[in-house]
Amino acid sequence: MNELNNFYNAGFGWVCRACERESGTSNEPSNRSRLLREGEAESKNPRLSSSALAKWTDQTRTTLVCPLCGIAESAVKK
Repeated sequence: MNELNNFYNAGFGWVCRACERESGTSNEPSNRSRLLREGEAESKNPRLSSSALAKWTDQTRTTLVCPLCGIAESAVKK
């Protein structure tokens, strides 16, 4: 897949770089296991480890959009 300016692939989905910087959380690869960093959801209201997870705008998966800031970027190579 292409390298995108506003999003990066974290292995489990595309993450908005701008929203992640603002929230102060980083899911960039590290030396520690994801299990050790996040653990199990112990609360009754579990949430995603990254709320900046982007969504595809349509079935063709050509454009990503961040649900928090609304930034969109085409994933199609021009």
